Amino acid sequence: MTPPDSPGEPAAPEAPTRSRAAPPAWILVALTSIGPFSLQILLPSLPGLAVSFAVPPGTAQLALTFYLVGVAVGQLFYGPLSDRFGRRPFALTGLALFLVASAGAAAAGSIFWLIAGRMLQAVGACSGMVLARAMIRDCYPRDRAASVMAYVFMGMTVAPMVAPAIGGLIDEALGWRAIFGLNAVVGAVLLAAVALRLPETLATPQRLPGIAGFLRANLPLLRRPAFLVFAGSFATSSGVFFTFLAGAPFVVVNGLGLPPTAYGVAFIVISLAYAGGNFVTARLAQRLGVARLLIAGTAVTFLGAALSLLAVLVLPLSLAVVFGPPMLMALGNGVAQANAMAGAVSVRPKLAGTASGLSGAIQMAFGALMTVLVGATETGTGVATAVCMLASALACQALLFAGRRAALI
Repeated sequence: MTPPDSPGEPAAPEAPTRSRAAPPAWILVALTSIGPFSLQILLPSLPGLAVSFAVPPGTAQLALTFYLVGVAVGQLFYGPLSDRFGRRPFALTGLALFLVASAGAAAAGSIFWLIAGRMLQAVGACSGMVLARAMIRDCYPRDRAASVMAYVFMGMTVAPMVAPAIGGLIDEALGWRAIFGLNAVVGAVLLAAVALRLPETLATPQRLPGIAGFLRANLPLLRRPAFLVFAGSFATSSGVFFTFLAGAPFVVVNGLGLPPTAYGVAFIVISLAYAGGNFVTARLAQRLGVARLLIAGTAVTFLGAALSLLAVLVLPLSLAVVFGPPMLMALGNGVAQANAMAGAVSVRPKLAGTASGLSGAIQMAFGALMTVLVGATETGTGVATAVCMLASALACQALLFAGRRAALI
C-alpha cells in the first residue's frame, strides 16, 4: 500500500486508472533517455567551451547548470498539463522544441546563446522524462511501477553510458557544434517514432481550471509530508550524482591533463554501476518494497560519497581515484532513484503526472544548485567535488531519518 502522509491518514488507493495498452518499452526507454543523453554528451566539451569562448570554467559550466534549470522548469508544466490533456500531445511538443533548440545551439555565436539553447533544449527533452514515468504509473500499481521504472531506467542507461564517450570523440574530431547537430538528428527520429507509435495512457483527465488552478495543482502534493520525503530523497540522492557530473570533467581535463575522451570512456563504469542498481530494483522491488530499497540505495550512495572524499584526500589523483568510489554512489543511485520516484508518484496516483513533474523539478533545481557550488569551488583536485557529494548524501540521510521517525515511508 502507499504509505500514509501522516500517522493515521489513509493511504492512497493502489488501483491504477488504465484504459489503454501500455506504450512499447522501447518508446519509454527512448523518451527517458533523450534528456540524460543530451545532458551528458556535452560534458567532455565543457573545459573546451571555456577556451573556445574565452570565458572562465565556471561560466562554461553554466551550460550544465542551465540545462538542469530548464529541466526543472519544464517538468513543473508538463506534469499538470499532461494530467489534464494527456501524455501524447506534450511528448510531441517537447520533442519538437528539443529539435529546434538543438539546431539553434549548434549555431550559437556566444556562450550566452549556447546556454540559452541548452536551456530550451532541456525544456524540450524533459517532457519524455516526466511523461514516461507518468505513463508507467498510469498502467501499474506502485511496487509494480517501481519494477517497470527500474527496467526502463536500466534500458535507458545505455544512452548516458555512451554519451560522454561519443561526445568526446565528436568534440576531438569535429568540434562541439557537431554534438548539437547529432542531438537534432536524434530528436527528429524520436519525434517521428512517437508520432507513429505512442498511444495515450491517461484514463481520467484531471480538472485544471485556468491559470490559478494550474499554479495550485502542485499544492496538494506539497502539503503531503510523504511526498516531500520521497521527492526530497529523490533530489538529494541524485544531487550526489549531479555534483560528480559537474566536477569530474574539470578534474580529468584540467587536473589530470587528459583529453575529453578519457572522461567519456571512464564514465562508462559509472553508467554500468547505475545500471546494476536499477537491475537490483527491477528484480527485488515487488519482493522488498519501495521503502526498504530506497533506504538501502541511499545508504550505498552515502558510502560512495564518503569514500570519494577519503580517496582524493589520501591517494594520488588518478582516473581510478576519480571514478572508483563514485561507482558505489552510482550503484546506490540506481537502487534508490526508481523507488523514490515510484513512492512520489504513488502518494496521489490520479496526479501521477503532476507528482512526476514536481519531483523532477525539485531534483533538477537541487542539482543545478550543486553544480553552481562545484563550479565555484573545484580547482581540479577533486576535493571540492567530493565534499559537495558528501554534503548532498548527508542531507538525504537526514531527510530519510526524519521520514522514518514520522512513519511516512
